[in-house]
Amino acid sequence: MLSQFKRPRRVVITGMGCVTPLGIGREAFWNALIKGESGVRRIESFDVSNSPVKIAAEVRGFDWEAQLNPKDRKHVPRTVPLALAAAREAIEDAKLKPNDLGLEERRAIGVVLGTGGGGLAFTEQQYSYWYIGPANKASVYTIPSSTHGGLSSELSMAFGLRGLSHIVSTGCTSSTDAIAYAAEHIALGRQDVMLTGGVDAPIAPGILAAFNLMTVLTNDFTDEPHRASRPFSLNRSGIVLGEGAWIYVLEELEQAKERGAKIYAEIAGYGATCDAYHRVRLEETGDEPARAMKLALEDADRGPADIDYVNLHGTSTLLNDRIETSALKLAFDGQAIKIPMSATKSQIGHPQGASGAAGLGAALCAMHTGIIPPTINLDEPDPKCDLDYVPNESRKADVSIALCNCIGFGSKNSALVVERI
Repeated sequence: MLSQFKRPRRVVITGMGCVTPLGIGREAFWNALIKGESGVRRIESFDVSNSPVKIAAEVRGFDWEAQLNPKDRKHVPRTVPLALAAAREAIEDAKLKPNDLGLEERRAIGVVLGTGGGGLAFTEQQYSYWYIGPANKASVYTIPSSTHGGLSSELSMAFGLRGLSHIVSTGCTSSTDAIAYAAEHIALGRQDVMLTGGVDAPIAPGILAAFNLMTVLTNDFTDEPHRASRPFSLNRSGIVLGEGAWIYVLEELEQAKERGAKIYAEIAGYGATCDAYHRVRLEETGDEPARAMKLALEDADRGPADIDYVNLHGTSTLLNDRIETSALKLAFDGQAIKIPMSATKSQIGHPQGASGAAGLGAALCAMHTGIIPPTINLDEPDPKCDLDYVPNESRKADVSIALCNCIGFGSKNSALVVERI
């Protein structure tokens, strides 16, 4: 993105919707965050009796059929109804009425979603029908619905949006990158409004087994699932998979003001780098995650002392949490110890490509409630992770500017700065 001094148009968030392991909708998500609740439980969507990993942060109490025509449900991945429900809430929150718009107005609204796995769980299920049976249960739309690109098209079709319809899939950084990409299109005048954010639903037998093969998932706390995701705690032992959708409406600032829209925050800065190091592991100095954060600060024309809150990637793996801590110290030039930070994954697990969008939702929660969500299960801090992670209980604070940090497979790093206006 261009710096704010060169950016032709300022971009703001005017709508938010979500479907999460903590509840359905923005208010349910925010309230559970603030209370320090956990969405991690024993997996219910399939039989885990023979699986070494039996817990995840699943979305519960969600009416899957309400989002789609019943005959369509078997033809799309779980990510589609999640994204549709979150998008409907975001559009309603922004007071947009797609059905009342003319053709040119529809052409001015685009969709950019971030996802890591997209329809991977759907593909796994469909191929099991082909190879194991019964084959007649396989969807005729197996191929188009398995491709990531189909996700944004589902939203475009549902709301009749004729602008660009794209997917960003960069691993765990996908939705952070998607939000930045969407903001750039508005800033440069290519679109007037963007529906953006992230969705992922990686909780399926094959995906769970593959993650476990990499030894990145925790097998601990099976009998106490709410304690399993514990970023920065000395006795952490790995990721807990999560799922969900966090969708936002972005638009140009003056347009938003003119129509009297509620403005959550401005997308003020973005930075992205790559360690160019390994498929999974991070380079241990933390130099490139730090540089991504610095680039985001520079893009926002802000310095370390301006940041009131950092939403952390915080995966709960031994090495990643230590490297992120080192990167924060490098990025904030001695100021890191003064900044309250928290890891949303302690409460919702790791929703893969939707992580950045989830973190943005937590940052907006802090901005608009005056309460920073906690990092739960931080009962014995790792001595090598020695920053202010807002342990176990939420904290009152005036948050005007926040940085959201993301780190992904393939050694990708992305950071977003948002500012309340």
